[in-house]
Amino acid sequence: MSAGVLLLDYGAGNVRSAAKALERAGMDVRVSAQPADVAHADAVVVPGQGHFRQVMEAFDTSGFHGPVMDAARAGTPLLGICVGMQMLLDGSEEAPGVPGLGLVPGTVRRFEVAPGHKVPQMGWNGLELRGDSPLLRGLDADAYAYFVHSYYVPADVPVDDGALAHYGVPFWAAFSRGNLHATQFHPEKSGAVGLGILDRFRRHVLG
Repeated sequence: MSAGVLLLDYGAGNVRSAAKALERAGMDVRVSAQPADVAHADAVVVPGQGHFRQVMEAFDTSGFHGPVMDAARAGTPLLGICVGMQMLLDGSEEAPGVPGLGLVPGTVRRFEVAPGHKVPQMGWNGLELRGDSPLLRGLDADAYAYFVHSYYVPADVPVDDGALAHYGVPFWAAFSRGNLHATQFHPEKSGAVGLGILDRFRRHVLG
């Protein structure tokens, strides 16, 4: 039985490609720009693309902020993708003073330019599994995902379950914390690994 997933269309995410990927993973997906729909969703997917300030301003202006916070606190499964992952934290160095959702303690950091490490990071990067994230259960130890980002969730953020990646510094490529789940990479651009992660969200999180 497929699950009903609400994909938020608040003006700062690649909704079309995310919807296609979720559908390919076997989920019933509803794309919505209506905050009232959040309360009735089996799960909520928050995409995010662009500058942290613009993304948060679009999210707040859309009216989704309050309903999403209520749903997260009530235990509704939430999946953040790319900047949607960064939004879960307190804030970002990309936009000092602009608050994130504050569901996970910590601040998003910017990669430092170094020899062999251009910013943004663009390309495939290995995933090092940590703990037991439902998104990653049974994933091959040599799995790779596709990243395009200049900012990252530091490895010292209080998360036990997920996958680390390295680009000059270790960072969380994906994590699960209670009902909150997130990937920094785009699953829809990460081939079979990305589709498999969405399939695990359907099987292990939504049941």
